[in-house]
Amino acid sequence: MECSFPVINMEKLQGEEREKAMELLRDACENWGFFELLNHGISPELMDEVERLTKEHYRKNREQKFKEFASKALGNGSKSEVNDMDWESTFFLRHLPVSNMSELPDMGDVYRKVMKEFAAKLEMLAERLLDLLCENLGLEKGYLKKAFCGSKGPSFGTKVSSYPPCPRPELIKGLRAHTDAGGIILLFQDDLVSGLQLLKDGQWIDVPPMRHSIVVNLGDQLEVITNGKYKSVLHRVVAQRDGNRMSIASFYNPSSDAVIFPAPSLVQKEAEKDDAAAAYPRFVFEDYMKLYVVQKFQAKEPRFEAMKAMAPPVPTS
Repeated sequence: MECSFPVINMEKLQGEEREKAMELLRDACENWGFFELLNHGISPELMDEVERLTKEHYRKNREQKFKEFASKALGNGSKSEVNDMDWESTFFLRHLPVSNMSELPDMGDVYRKVMKEFAAKLEMLAERLLDLLCENLGLEKGYLKKAFCGSKGPSFGTKVSSYPPCPRPELIKGLRAHTDAGGIILLFQDDLVSGLQLLKDGQWIDVPPMRHSIVVNLGDQLEVITNGKYKSVLHRVVAQRDGNRMSIASFYNPSSDAVIFPAPSLVQKEAEKDDAAAAYPRFVFEDYMKLYVVQKFQAKEPRFEAMKAMAPPVPTS
């Protein structure tokens, strides 16, 4: 029997249903690497405004340029070139440690203000989720945020994407399969146009579009810190013939100079089961990212092995 995609109502984390909700969260992290949040504290009105302004921004500033790319990609591209492309129009916003939003000339003042407010709410939600994960893992409150801090505090940014209708979805992916490099990812996705899928037990499973939900997935760094108890999961976007899918993915990641390594208490738990060694390497996040940029659409395991091979281990103190 197929398990249903995990949906967590955050209101149930208060009161008598808390234990059940925490168990659902634990199962989602251990067995899915993805879950969907309802009643997460970000108002539907703000989310509607973000969606309206994001779709308007695409129509005004990016649609024509994408049409030019699309006609070249499908008109001239060989099969191998098309395999190395993604059917998406994207721009990036940086929030922490320093915002770049004032530097983006085609963002109007209203859109900029709304996205700043949305990012602030998402940052708080990410930190709340990390503490809930700490609780489930038996780590002290604040451990994961501290692990991300480095000298500059966590990094936080947003990838704003549109996946326009594609006349040849059998030829090109919306976004090729990959795991996310960083920490915890919070996604506000289109509730009408689907396309996001994750790989579970060898099958591609749709991440269901739900109005005003936030989809959460775990990145490679949480896999390392939890010593593999939680795993990052391959996911992709399938191009659709109809509809323009909106995707606003916010990445709460370690600082570039944060030293990432398995939590000693979790390694100790494994040691008690006759497996004394940490399964994952110790490295500086920036070094991992240099490798990830080149290998994003390849398997993550060789990246972890490459980090293990890098000399010498970074001191803990």
